[in-house]
Amino acid sequence: MEEKEISRAVIKRLPRYYRYLGELLESGVERISSNELSERMQVTASQIRQDLNNFGGFGQQGYGYNVKFLYQEIAKILGLDKTYNMIIVGAGNLGQALANYVKFEKSGFLIKKLFDVNPRLHGMTVRGIEIRLIDELPEYLQENEIHIAALTLPKANAREMAELLAENGVKAIWNFAHTDLHLPEDVIVENVHLSESLMQLSYNISRYERDHNKK
Repeated sequence: MEEKEISRAVIKRLPRYYRYLGELLESGVERISSNELSERMQVTASQIRQDLNNFGGFGQQGYGYNVKFLYQEIAKILGLDKTYNMIIVGAGNLGQALANYVKFEKSGFLIKKLFDVNPRLHGMTVRGIEIRLIDELPEYLQENEIHIAALTLPKANAREMAELLAENGVKAIWNFAHTDLHLPEDVIVENVHLSESLMQLSYNISRYERDHNKK
């Protein structure tokens, strides 16, 4: 049976469901209706039901959703029931900030090493994670199974580095460089453009101010 194609919009909402359900679990909530979840998430109850029906539904009429069960099922859908070995290429401020974020490990993303061109950083550690030189990267990738590489490099170096990662077996790249990467189809790329997100925020501020001034 051919797997159903899930829209990107639905996939983008899944981590939010996972986060809210985690908060409900921590609060001791055992079950919740789509209407109650709707009020918390500011997503319509109909949208929630449609989203979850893509994966089988999980709810029971008159009961709602079992919070723990739904949390675990969404974790499986997101692949969070597995562990992923991860490296960070670029040990500047952003790279070190990512390495310091302990919640990655709780979700199964294990940061193994950081790599940088700066020889003064060589051998230093961030939260116990060693920084090694870029020159050592190909050999390291050949000797270790790395699933994900986070790129926190300048735009000029990102494409060449992404190609090196792909050539050495890395199949998923989390790209923070200010450029879109185009790699072979078997390499998954998630582009994260922080400045674009900030521009969207700026637009929303400007729109709010225009609308408010009209009143």
